[in-house]
Amino acid sequence: MSVPANSAVKTYRYLRLAMIAMIGLLATSLVIEWWKTDPSCLQTSISAYYYTPAQAIFVGTLITIGACMVILKGSTEPEDILLNVAGMLAPAVALVPTPGEGTCRSVPATFGDPAANIANNMLALFIVGAPCLLLTAVFVLRNKPEFKYLAGLAVAAAVFVGGIVWFFWDREGFDDGAHYTAALAMFICIIIVVIVNARQYHRKPATGATPSARNPYAVIAVAMVVVPLLLAAYKWIFGWDHAVLWIEGVLIFLFALFWISQTKELWNEGLREEVGPQQQPGTSDQPSPASRSTS
Repeated sequence: MSVPANSAVKTYRYLRLAMIAMIGLLATSLVIEWWKTDPSCLQTSISAYYYTPAQAIFVGTLITIGACMVILKGSTEPEDILLNVAGMLAPAVALVPTPGEGTCRSVPATFGDPAANIANNMLALFIVGAPCLLLTAVFVLRNKPEFKYLAGLAVAAAVFVGGIVWFFWDREGFDDGAHYTAALAMFICIIIVVIVNARQYHRKPATGATPSARNPYAVIAVAMVVVPLLLAAYKWIFGWDHAVLWIEGVLIFLFALFWISQTKELWNEGLREEVGPQQQPGTSDQPSPASRSTS
């Protein structure tokens, strides 16, 4: 028997489904661009498709996914912090293009002025982001928060201020390196989020559904670590121009699988209740935070 979903649970569902849809949209756009180009010709990275007709979808989907990750509340505070950081970094990955334009595109390249785009877009992001961060700080600090919430605020502030300092102090270095730095840090955060979910999976209290004996997050986490390392090792030994493309593709595919798995697991609960270390799964009589009625 299904559990009636309140508005909070529906919001969690829609946020996760939106990220899955955005990944599908990005993949579809890239396939269309690849199909219209010589099928034997691929850009050396997904990020290089910024310089193709897929640019608008590439930028739009990353910004949307970033917003969804920031909005979505993690089931634990570490997960929430990691999602926030990954969500803050995603727009930088989108708005600061990789320096390598590549050569495979379906139409002649019209690059415009990437440096001018970065200057405009990132400045706008910082200007709008500053009051958002300040408002978040007000919400957190007014309730005499625990240390873990202050830590999350401090991490977000450090990422934001660090980006501003780099942007104004070393614009050339920012233009050349911000994409790679943000992308690497974002993927690391996502991988740790999957690992956190793998550890928390069987600690979910009974709320009408029992977790499967198979832990899907553990499989995804292992794949996220092992497959990129194998692809990188192959590139190092044999040389491979498209290693980054396939590493990014694998991680994005596994990222989609993660959200599919979490959507399925938490369809009725919204969040997995954070269980204390002494509490055994299935012993709580309290409903999960997202399944409580809101007033």
